[in-house]
Amino acid sequence: MTSDEKTKKFGSAVTYSSYLQVDQLLKLQAPRSLGPEHDEMLFIIVHQTYELWFKCVLHELQRAQSLLERGDTHESLPALGRVRTILKVLVSQVDILETMTPLQFNSFRDRLEKASGFQSVQFRELEAVLGRRDESMIDHLEPGGDSYRRVHEAMNRAALFDSVIKYLIRRNHKIPTEIERRNFAEQYSPNEEVQRVLIDVYRNDPEAAMLLEKLVDIDEGLQEWRYRHVKMVERTIGMKHGTGGSSGAAYLAATLFKPVFPDLWAVRSQF
Repeated sequence: MTSDEKTKKFGSAVTYSSYLQVDQLLKLQAPRSLGPEHDEMLFIIVHQTYELWFKCVLHELQRAQSLLERGDTHESLPALGRVRTILKVLVSQVDILETMTPLQFNSFRDRLEKASGFQSVQFRELEAVLGRRDESMIDHLEPGGDSYRRVHEAMNRAALFDSVIKYLIRRNHKIPTEIERRNFAEQYSPNEEVQRVLIDVYRNDPEAAMLLEKLVDIDEGLQEWRYRHVKMVERTIGMKHGTGGSSGAAYLAATLFKPVFPDLWAVRSQF
């Protein structure tokens, strides 16, 4: 085989490396330590992996919302189940970070300068998709920039629970009109009338009840990840301020035990 034939054969073939763009991917880890400090590579890879999983979760939730609004229970369930499974992976990655001691982290921490997980645009977008409406989510982003636009748009369109409301309406459950037509840019508040509908769903619509439990799984999974995250930060830097000016563990602790779907938790005590 001539060199031209070899080039033609291997240059045009889709390979594992070309399909996944492995060469480009492996060039994205750039430790800033002069050494470099050995553990900075771990820190970078784990957080880059988090961002990839956030991208996948957003991808799955976009599909789930579309399916819910069409009333498709069968396809919605595995999409929501996949999100829950990914959240379990996010929790397990904390175990990897916790193999790094406080001394090891502090050997390169100053290289982060003002960089902070608080600045993760994808996580802010995820929070918005799950229903959070808080201007502080975007006040550190450049107005008019792509990152600002992504989070702002997510804060002004239907959240996941709004799509569930549309799903329940399609199944002839009597959702209050003001909830159905609510302003998506405003924070959703727990609603007793909605809770009465949810109780009826649990009692008389097993298929929809199964779907609601998937939402509880996701909510519980997110709270579990937040808890493991805050304990990991406490274990690594104690109560010191975080990079980027955040209050570190104190800020993260304030996010604990705030359910994404408060109505689904409120009805637990009403059965």
